Amino acid sequence: MSHPHPELAPPPKLPEGGLRVTPLGGLGEIGRNMTVFEYGGRLLIVDCGVLFPEEEQPGIDLILPDFTSIRDRLDDIDGIVLTHGHEDHIGAVPYLLREKADIPLIGSKLTLALIEAKLQEHRIRPYTLEVAEGHRERIGPFDCEFVAVNHSIPDALAVAIRTPAGMVVHTGDFKMDQLPLDGRLTDLHAFARLSEEGIDLLLADSTNAEVPGFVPPERDISNVLRQVFGSARKRIIVASFASHVHRIQQVLDTAHEHGRRVAFVGRSMVRNMGIARDLGYLKVPPGLVVDVKTLDDLPDSQVVLVCTGSQGEPMAALSRMANRDHQIRIVAGDTVILASSLIPGNENAVYRVINGLTRWGANVVHKGNAKVHVSGHASAGELLYFYNICRPKNLMPVHGEWRHLRANAELGAMTGVPHDRIVIAEDGVVVDLIEGKAKISGKVQAGYVYVDGLSVGDVGEPALKDRRILGDEGIISVFVVVDSSTGKITGGPHIQARGSGIEDSAFVDVVPRITEVLERSAQDGVVEPHQLQQLIRRTLGKWVSDNYRRRPMILPVVVEV
Repeated sequence: MSHPHPELAPPPKLPEGGLRVTPLGGLGEIGRNMTVFEYGGRLLIVDCGVLFPEEEQPGIDLILPDFTSIRDRLDDIDGIVLTHGHEDHIGAVPYLLREKADIPLIGSKLTLALIEAKLQEHRIRPYTLEVAEGHRERIGPFDCEFVAVNHSIPDALAVAIRTPAGMVVHTGDFKMDQLPLDGRLTDLHAFARLSEEGIDLLLADSTNAEVPGFVPPERDISNVLRQVFGSARKRIIVASFASHVHRIQQVLDTAHEHGRRVAFVGRSMVRNMGIARDLGYLKVPPGLVVDVKTLDDLPDSQVVLVCTGSQGEPMAALSRMANRDHQIRIVAGDTVILASSLIPGNENAVYRVINGLTRWGANVVHKGNAKVHVSGHASAGELLYFYNICRPKNLMPVHGEWRHLRANAELGAMTGVPHDRIVIAEDGVVVDLIEGKAKISGKVQAGYVYVDGLSVGDVGEPALKDRRILGDEGIISVFVVVDSSTGKITGGPHIQARGSGIEDSAFVDVVPRITEVLERSAQDGVVEPHQLQQLIRRTLGKWVSDNYRRRPMILPVVVEV
């Protein structure tokens, strides 16, 4: 197996007749999926998604792929193929189109409808090309064929990309549910046909490669939902991804069976379910869905709320309910269903929400205590089956953390893909397909780009480090007035602490030390404010460390008069 190296150099110019594959996100992480294909000087992008922040990234709203390596080549991009409508595959599209708004978007009907609604908020009107399974479109030098795959959202597609360098198949996210709710199967016949033609490189979803066996059918959840609904005596609140149309359909069907009305809560949930209903992907019985404002007129036993927040997102509806920061107040006897899996890294946030809901008396049903979710990604058994159908000449696991990528690579090797034809890459690692063999040729910049409010890319690791220190250790400010000519103290030092756990009165012990250091520096002719600030920071920092074993942020202010 071919492995990346942290000291890889930038790749050389792509040889004529070669195909270059550059993942800018989605490898070594769950989310931020984006892959750039290059042939003949032209580029094709598959997916452009976001990653949601973790606890060690305070204040960050979203994390984007790094567009640096393609920023000066935006005119070379022939299109962005979107495999499906989940945020980790489409969420960064608005930020790329801000830089060039006329890049064509290619995807299925539902996928394009979801991204178009999102782009309206950014005041971007995209150029789109709607495709469906079985369609074949020429996009620049890339001959793209689209194949139906089953996932946790309707209308998901894999894409086969033909170039003179060979055929690459990108699965997107997929599984092989044999009893899908919408009857739309992963088209194994199409993959077998592509295999007969010859798949030179397969990029395969790795998310569940560590999980043995096959993913249970979505239909299994319906019986569990019926049991939960049958035993609930008050309101039922269901938290799910705002794009999980299949799960919401099951909730609607079960609510209808039990004589309950449903209200959607949260802007993204209302918007996406409205789109799915209008396009016919969500079947809503007449009178079932009502406005949340009318719920006060209904008894609790007839109410179902569907909201976001299944991953513990702090600003999502469910988290705010758990924190008593939402118009909907959780009361004893309410039933809350978390109808989703745990994305790695979100566990603490999710259990914090569960504990908060339980505190107010809610009965919380989640994947840990009931079968209220099945994954949308193929498990090891399905992947083995899939590889035996596709028989790829080269394999590149994508979409997953390191453990998932390695597990997927081992599955490919078990089915006969030669070890030297399996490429385990990471974000930014460039893979070239030349004369039928895939190999690593270099690395480009592919770091995190943080979205903080309206700011994109302005917040970096130094700022996040400062935020973590502020959150963990607090801040101590020191205010001193000195004579500009002599450096002697004319006012202060005045010390205040916030969030450090140290009372302001405790600093009376360190004020003489700071005064002594500043007087000595004045005698030595040191009067430059920055140098004085450094002296104050070192003196106070050592005192805090020695006495409290803490490392707060120290902010010295020296004013000259």
